[in-house]
This record gives sequence, structure tokens and C-alpha cells, in this order.
Amino acid sequence: MQDFFSIYLLPFSLSVIMMGIGLSLDKRDFINVFRYPKPIITGIFSQVIILPLVAFLLFYFTNLNPFIKVGFILITACAGGSATNLITHILKGNLALSISLTALNSLIILVTLPLLVNLALVIFVGEERHIYLNLYDTVINILFTILIPTLVGMSIRNYFFRFALLAQNPLKIILPAILLFVFVYMIFFNDNGSQSSFSDYLYLIPWAILLNFVSMLVVFLLAKNLKLGGKNNFTISIEVGLKNSIIGIYVAESLLDNYEIAMVSVVYGSVTFFSTLIFGYLAKRVELWGFGYRKLI
Repeated sequence: MQDFFSIYLLPFSLSVIMMGIGLSLDKRDFINVFRYPKPIITGIFSQVIILPLVAFLLFYFTNLNPFIKVGFILITACAGGSATNLITHILKGNLALSISLTALNSLIILVTLPLLVNLALVIFVGEERHIYLNLYDTVINILFTILIPTLVGMSIRNYFFRFALLAQNPLKIILPAILLFVFVYMIFFNDNGSQSSFSDYLYLIPWAILLNFVSMLVVFLLAKNLKLGGKNNFTISIEVGLKNSIIGIYVAESLLDNYEIAMVSVVYGSVTFFSTLIFGYLAKRVELWGFGYRKLI
């Protein structure tokens, strides 16, 4: 059942989410992202430099288990996933920017994730591991769970525009429900053969939310200072705050063979969807403050 979920059901669920998101996109949205590259450069810089730095500073002086500390560095080293695109879609942020950052950061972490996790292992545990992420598998994953489904959704919008408009309201309920199913399965039905359970790691929830909020706040303030524009400010924050916990679980269980490290990604992925949604909503309200709650440009 576990193999069926990870190999077939999970990728299919993420693909459906991205196809639904693609129904609200137009090719001009992506053209504008790369025509004005400042926001996407800021987003990549925030993912590669700012977020790991915040995590190291936040957990270095705590009394947490060293492997738990490594787990938090691991989750920050992961790229954003389909959930960031979904939250951006719900909040009507810069969806093209969000998807572009997800795809690019998913490639960048092939280099940065092993470096950051090994640095964390050396600093917190006093050991080093060989971590290798397969380039071919990553590219295929990006293609079939992000890019192709998004293009299919955009094509449907182009040829069946009325259908795309009619589908947007139901999809606001259906897409989060699919993602909620994924999280519920990860928490309650993920058979990892350990005697420990999710409840044993509930103490990590405040730490996960703290890291989530602090990292988003730092990046949001940076984006505002750079005057990237209302939608871009909270879109980049969402991309930095919510991570692809599936990658974290895979690295921890398959490459590091450490259940404690893996549980950090499970906890983080389970609770930060909602805290990221709340932060994104509040950040959007801040951007609209003084503008009579008009639509962001």
C-alpha cells in the first residue's frame, strides 16, 4: 500500500492539483515573470541563502535532539511543492511566479540540499553522509507533476474558456481537499515500521510554526524593501515558507535511514499548510492596507 501511494497515488494527486491550477493561468503570466526577473531572482536567493541561514540561527542554540535539528535544516533545504502553488492560487497571488520558483528551486536543490544537510550533520551530529539526488528522476518529476499538468490546464483554458471559468469555484474546494487527503495519509497511514508514532513528535509543532513564520516574515520584509509589488511580496513568502515535505521524507528515510529526521518533515508538512495560508492572507491584507481593499496589481 505504501508503494502504491508513493509511486502512483501521490504523483497523480499532485498532477491533478497542478492541472486545476493551470485553468486560471495564461501564457502571458509566465512571459511577464521572465521579462521582469527581479522577483524570481529574489525568490531563488531567499530559498538558497536566506532560509537556510534563518534555520541555522534559529536552531543552533536550542536544546533539541541533534537529529531533529538536522531535520529542520533538511526541510528548509527542500523546494516548495504543489501546495505553495495551491495557496498562491487561493490567495490570488502571482501564480506564474510561484510555479516558476517551484520548478527552478526543485532543480537547484540537487546541489544545495546535499551541501546544507551535510553541513548540518557536521555541525549538529559530528558526522558526514553521502547524499545524491538523481537529476533524471527530478526532471521527470517536475515534468509530470508540475509543468505538463499546468500546460494541460492552460490549454483547456485557452480552448474551453467558459468551462475554465465555471470550474474555478468548485476547484477552490476540490484541490485543497485532495491535498488534505495526502497529508492525512502521511500522518495516519504511513507505515514506516517504527514503534514511534506521530503523537510522539507533537512537541515539534511549535518549532515548525516558528520556523515557518519567521522565515516568511524575513522574506516578506525583504521583498517589500525591494519594492517587488504586492502580489510578488506574499507569493515569494509562501514559496519560502511551505516546503515539499515528500522530498524531506525521502532523503531522511531512504538516504539517511533516520526516522527522527524524517518525522520533522512529516510534522512540518502537516501543520505549515495552514500556518502558511494564514500568513499569506495576513500579508495580503497588509499589502492592501490603505488601498480600500482593491485588487492587487
